[in-house]
Amino acid sequence: MAKRHIFKHLHTINKHRFIVFTNCCHLGIPFRGLLHDLSKYSSKEFWPSTKYYRGVGSPILNERKETIYSNIWNHHTNRNRHHFEYWIDLCNNYIFIRPMPYKFALEYVADVISASKTYAGKNFYPSKPLEYFEQRKHTYLMHSATKEFVEHLFKEYSINRFKNLKKKHTKTIYEECLEKFPNIEVHDLLNGNKEIKITTDLPSFLQK
Repeated sequence: MAKRHIFKHLHTINKHRFIVFTNCCHLGIPFRGLLHDLSKYSSKEFWPSTKYYRGVGSPILNERKETIYSNIWNHHTNRNRHHFEYWIDLCNNYIFIRPMPYKFALEYVADVISASKTYAGKNFYPSKPLEYFEQRKHTYLMHSATKEFVEHLFKEYSINRFKNLKKKHTKTIYEECLEKFPNIEVHDLLNGNKEIKITTDLPSFLQK
């Protein structure tokens, strides 16, 4: 039977949530910080995570190494609106993506910064969240407006921390990003290209 690291995992959750709450206060959304990741205490996430806890990295990655499919992640993203996966709809090999609402996009930023601090420890530096995001953004099925918005915030944080990330300023940036892109992006998974095509056209099966 696999050893479970109950208290170590609980400490990691609590530490992560505390840093997220602090970040959310800086970003002007303290209530989102209080509600952040409460599903991690649920039986469907907590107990499997204690099994896959290794002290380095996320238990979700360790679960995937063993089972490929992650029940933890599926449960988590379907209950937490600060994950861009929550805003994805799939039908007939098409993916429909809407932008993350403002407060959840901010919570996502707070989350990534906290995760970077939690896992990097003493090796954390202000540009680390930006580096993490830029290394992975091309693989994310994230709406283009959300992607541009959160990247802007990570860049600002890497230079000035939270100094210029006040709610009035970030709200303006968010609205400017929304204006550049369609409200819903349609990704065609069967277009025959390596790159996923982004279009605003309705799929044929919706035009009937």
